[in-house]
Amino acid sequence: MKLQPNITKPLKRSLRHLLFWCFILVFFTSIFGVGNTFDMNVVYFSLFLMPVTIGATYVSIYKLLPDYLITKRYLLFALYSSYTLIISVFGAVFSIFFALAFLTDFKFEKMTVLSKSSVFIITSICLVVIVVSAFKLLKLNLKQSKNNAVLEAKFLAAQLKLKEQELKYLKMQIHPHFLFNTLNTMYGLALKKAEQTPDMILKLSNLLDYLLYQTEKPFVLLSEEIEHIKDYIALEKMRFNDTLHVTMEVKLASQNTTIAPMLLLPFVENSFKHGSITNGVLQINIEIKADVESVHFRIKNSNSDPIATQDGIGLDNIKKRLELVYPNNHELRIDNTNDAFEVALQLKTTSNA
Repeated sequence: MKLQPNITKPLKRSLRHLLFWCFILVFFTSIFGVGNTFDMNVVYFSLFLMPVTIGATYVSIYKLLPDYLITKRYLLFALYSSYTLIISVFGAVFSIFFALAFLTDFKFEKMTVLSKSSVFIITSICLVVIVVSAFKLLKLNLKQSKNNAVLEAKFLAAQLKLKEQELKYLKMQIHPHFLFNTLNTMYGLALKKAEQTPDMILKLSNLLDYLLYQTEKPFVLLSEEIEHIKDYIALEKMRFNDTLHVTMEVKLASQNTTIAPMLLLPFVENSFKHGSITNGVLQINIEIKADVESVHFRIKNSNSDPIATQDGIGLDNIKKRLELVYPNNHELRIDNTNDAFEVALQLKTTSNA
């Protein structure tokens, strides 16, 4: 019949302890006797010392170490360790006395086989306790380190999940805001120039596909983000007609550079939403440059009301996303003056080329 695991484990542990204390008994017998001669009286004498040795050892490894030393209650550990030492010494002295009395019938000169003093015997007992306690302390430290590693992994996993949820929440806030503005643009164009509606719907369809599906990815190609920025600008040009002037300069060292999705597009949207028509034109200048290690983005729009272009929900969300996706790997600068609103963003990234 196969033993259950919950029975086998304690049984194996008890057997290991028994074998260990048998080894200690042999150790005591070998060091307390005279020369290499074997004498049963030395074995019996060592047996008298075993209860004190076992008791002091178990008190140390099962009470003092886990309850006081590991929990950093150092004062109580020192106090109770002193009590344990004093009691163990007295116990060892009484064990030595009664062992000699029992084995020699109070005729101590018969116990010539013993070669060591009482101090040596007590020191040997303490040495066993110290060695076993040292191994137990090492085992407890390893176990605690393992538990700490597991807890740290769980904490990091929970923190990562929380960041993912927060990132999804920020994206959900951006989506309706972006879609609302784009549909307003589409509505205005449909009223003014119905013949442009098919082209407008196609560009909007591309934007919605990017907005609803591609943004679920952690990273997208920078070139894809740029193409959708161009689609958005094309839609806005239909609405602004001759009152819009946009310049866009793009320099990419690699077509495989990636960034977080919908990271640059909200800045462009913000320029159209809060930019001011000055001298009959809304002026927007965009620069996107990327090398193998970084992405540089700059957008500047004409502005006549600095208060109206202060940070809103859109820019605030982008700042939070940058902290989540590019912690310590980005630099964002926003300049809001009487005649211009400028955003400069630098990302430390890598190219997959």
